[in-house]
Amino acid sequence: MSRKFSLAYLTIPGTDPMEQIRIAKETGYDFVSLRTIPMHLPGEPEFLLHKDADLFAKVQKALKEYDIPLMDIELARVRPDLDIDEYEPAFEVAAKLGGTDVLGSVWTRDKAYYVDKVGKIAEMAKKYGLNYNVEFLPWAGVRNLQEAITLVDTVNADNLYIMVDTLHAGRAGVTAAELKRTDPKYFHFIHLCDGPAGPDGDPVLSDINAPLMLHTAREARLYPGEGAMDIAGMVAAMPEIPLSIELPNLERIQELGVEGHARRCLETSKAYFKEHGVAI
Repeated sequence: MSRKFSLAYLTIPGTDPMEQIRIAKETGYDFVSLRTIPMHLPGEPEFLLHKDADLFAKVQKALKEYDIPLMDIELARVRPDLDIDEYEPAFEVAAKLGGTDVLGSVWTRDKAYYVDKVGKIAEMAKKYGLNYNVEFLPWAGVRNLQEAITLVDTVNADNLYIMVDTLHAGRAGVTAAELKRTDPKYFHFIHLCDGPAGPDGDPVLSDINAPLMLHTAREARLYPGEGAMDIAGMVAAMPEIPLSIELPNLERIQELGVEGHARRCLETSKAYFKEHGVAI
């Protein structure tokens, strides 16, 4: 058994894709996961390969030069103010670069709406040989494992999967036992990181918790073993699928630099699994 690791964009946010590819290779990752779908966030750089032929060529060259595969692109979100047709050019380019997967999430509680849109995105991804992986977050539209299972079952697309993020899963109350009794067919890759246990809850009902949850998720995740998540239990309960390390921590980046932080993420993850007797 040899578990594969990918370096997710959010671990070293703002890093251009060529540099992310180099860092992923030189720090020991097996794959790279790029953000090439527009996020429409103020101040955030966008690396839109489908709109920039020169950037596409540079990324293609870097993947070949460093001999590291592209695993997934992000983030194909379902939200009423977003046009899902905007994703298709990014899917086409990802396929040309050898990518296999797309990451997405749902940001509405209107079930009929998001089931329809997820189905259409999965169908769009399939045209390019890509899998669509939807993650659940306790403050988003699909909030826990059971809601994610219901979504996948309802859409019934053979390229639609659930993406388990160990931070979001732990905060949503998902246990290793729950994952173990779930059919492994639902899972295709995992987001790996640690974090504090809470506070959590429905931000609609408990607005005071939402800012702290977002702060941790976007800026202050922890290396495996530093937080409260049962990472070893969750990973051992799922099939032998890739682990994409998504671990933004601005303090660590300032201390170690982006390359040092990416290296530390992988080193601490491997040491954590060895300590907990999880074969990787």
